[in-house]
Amino acid sequence: MTAIDAPSLSEPRSPVAGRPRGPVTIARQRRTAMIYGLAAVAGLVPLLANASPAWQAAGLGLWVPGAGFLAVGGWAVLLFPLVLALFCLSMVAWFWAGVVLAPLLVWGGAALAAGLMVGEAILPGAHFLGLASGLGITLMFRARERKREAGDAAKLLARSAFVPNSLAEVEVMASAVPVAGTRELSADDLMSVRYVLDRGLQPVDAFNGFDIIDQFQPAALRYQINHLGFALGVVQGAYCPNFTGYLRTAQRNLIDKYLLRKVWGYWVYESCWGHLNFTNFDPAARDNIMLTGWFGMHVGQYMLNSGDHSYAEPGALTFRLNQNTAYVHDIHTVIGSVVSNYETAEFGLFACEPNWIYPICNHYGMGSLAVHDALFGSAHVKTHLPNWLDKLDTEFTDGAGSIIGLRSQHLGIEFPFPVGEAGYASFANIFTPDRAKTLWAIARKEIEPALVRDANGHERIALPGKGLDPGNYRPGFVAAFGGVLAAAREFGDERIVAAALNSLATCGETIENGVRSYSTGSNLANAVAVMGRIARTGDFARSFAEGPPECTAEGPVLASAIYPDVLVGKAFSNGRDLELVLHPGNASAGPHELGFERLRPNARYAVEGGPISALVADAAGCARMHIDLNGRTQLWLRLAD
Repeated sequence: MTAIDAPSLSEPRSPVAGRPRGPVTIARQRRTAMIYGLAAVAGLVPLLANASPAWQAAGLGLWVPGAGFLAVGGWAVLLFPLVLALFCLSMVAWFWAGVVLAPLLVWGGAALAAGLMVGEAILPGAHFLGLASGLGITLMFRARERKREAGDAAKLLARSAFVPNSLAEVEVMASAVPVAGTRELSADDLMSVRYVLDRGLQPVDAFNGFDIIDQFQPAALRYQINHLGFALGVVQGAYCPNFTGYLRTAQRNLIDKYLLRKVWGYWVYESCWGHLNFTNFDPAARDNIMLTGWFGMHVGQYMLNSGDHSYAEPGALTFRLNQNTAYVHDIHTVIGSVVSNYETAEFGLFACEPNWIYPICNHYGMGSLAVHDALFGSAHVKTHLPNWLDKLDTEFTDGAGSIIGLRSQHLGIEFPFPVGEAGYASFANIFTPDRAKTLWAIARKEIEPALVRDANGHERIALPGKGLDPGNYRPGFVAAFGGVLAAAREFGDERIVAAALNSLATCGETIENGVRSYSTGSNLANAVAVMGRIARTGDFARSFAEGPPECTAEGPVLASAIYPDVLVGKAFSNGRDLELVLHPGNASAGPHELGFERLRPNARYAVEGGPISALVADAAGCARMHIDLNGRTQLWLRLAD
């Protein structure tokens, strides 16, 4: 039950009740306040003891970062606001890359510098100025907190009015699940899929078309790889469970690309400056759910939908640091890392960077447990989800019932990080569908005020400002529109789907050599948009929690076709036959060679829609055929009785 499901929805909190805090958060914040109180007392002791000016200046610097320079006087007073600004930057560094020591070094270093710079006497009234500065900063943050509390209460009240009806609508929309084996990717869909295939089919060590900026925050290569893989996983499970060929190659290339130090090497640095660990840089050990959770979902989704279990073999997922050191893993040990971290996490959720706990990353973490359960019959979700949800509601939910962006594991304080209900909904649908529907019931109604009609009467989403693409830190709305589209697809919300598609069309949509992309969007944003274009109701969740029907694992597969000459829009088997829908991917109509495997050895198959009427498998269950493609081509292999 979310905070939105809870009784507080009908009885919203008073604006003066404050933001909810769980017991672990309260304990951390009390400890933080106690440590600061001790530091402030320590800073007061030199004044009370009439110690030297150096000690008094350094002590004053313990009250507020840089306040010691007030005691120095003269031009040094200007260093006070400069240090405050530098301290804010150090907090950004702490947030951005887990540099835990940065704020302490700035604060402590400034106090030490003030003590070394002061003359034979401190500036009269310096301690009063320092005290006033500290109180002013405290009052400023408290005023902001009160304003936010009032806003939370108003938002909760508004949600209380619309959630019941909206949720009822979502229940109806989300129940219209496509029947397995009845769908195909159209030629238009395939233009989007080719964006992902082009990146997956390049050599493992190549990153053409990727954004390479930093490896610490949303533009990191690992997130681009994961979401490209998620899109292909949906293609595999929903449309082409009986196609291996280049679809399998592209997915395996992305997984192998993830193992390159260029992708995961950020953890070497974060281990050093975040954990003060200079010897063991295993990325699937302590914390780092931004790798283990995301990668666990990615690899597990591929395995579940392709039937390829090779990544369960010991050493199949090995992260090599150098010629002498490698961290040997497989899908079991990667998921095992998520499990062990959950077992010891006081907050119930655990950290990405050292110290910072992101609920969105932990949704990926729980998703990774779900896909492992689906693959191997484990019971990780059943074991860990109850405590996880309890802690999510008590430690990571604000006064409006929304999940907060992130919280400091050490200090207990929260920081803003934009995700929103739409961002959580699709992932929650994997392991807690009732909660997911509630999240989308909120999101869709809070999106509605942004819907406007264009000159042709079509709805689109009008967002303020220029937007910010998390995949390249540049202005743009592809990520926002693509994310809304993917979430709306998951719950069958066709009105929001249409508006998001119309909005994406205004983001530099281009089709070049048969490949659709959005020129104003990052690689990450484009990958999310591909998912939104091809997925249908529940596809994302099924690709992690269920996989394709069991019958597909028994039937024939299309094992080889040349990309991009042959584009596969459907490959589905009921266990005996194989239905294909193919499209030409270039100007050549053919003939194109197709290779089949997993046929019945020496069996005869009737062929509908092909250049021959029958196909006979060899003793290994393989066969080949040449075919011309003139537009959409349906090919059906039926086992002859």
